[in-house]
Amino acid sequence: MDLPRSPTQALAPAGTTPHASYPSRVCLITLSGGLFALDLRSVREVFPVESITPVPGMPSVLSGVTNLRGVVVPLVDVRPLLGLSTAGTPPKIGVVIHHGANQVGVLVDQVPEIRTVQQDQFLPAPRTGEADAQSFVSTILRIEDRMGGLLEVPTLLAHMDAAGAPRGNT
Repeated sequence: MDLPRSPTQALAPAGTTPHASYPSRVCLITLSGGLFALDLRSVREVFPVESITPVPGMPSVLSGVTNLRGVVVPLVDVRPLLGLSTAGTPPKIGVVIHHGANQVGVLVDQVPEIRTVQQDQFLPAPRTGEADAQSFVSTILRIEDRMGGLLEVPTLLAHMDAAGAPRGNT
């Protein structure tokens, strides 16, 4: 019996290719009190969001756009996509993520740290909760006594494309 070599191989549906490797450095973020991680290779920068300009007719996940040193950056609130509460103070920190030539700013509550992680800290994500949220979090990251989901940047950006949200160009 062949055992999976990585957690995503254990979760990968038949006929799909699991991730080639896990990130070795991650940007930890908090959303609605929950811990999440982004592959640091997908993070362009972190910035304070001073103003958000609403864009009429855009999908609800798009909070608006902001001007970042002369570049218009679409801002996305991923909390609804992950089944998290949007009550309370809106996030005021932006993390610019990119994949290929596409980029968006993700609104987050905090960016507590950048971490180096080991392969054995990645665990398969449980298949419970909202099905939509599962496609954005494929793996759980164990950091000391905390657990957080690894957000899949390519999947998130593909969802923005499908929803018709504008993307900033690099």
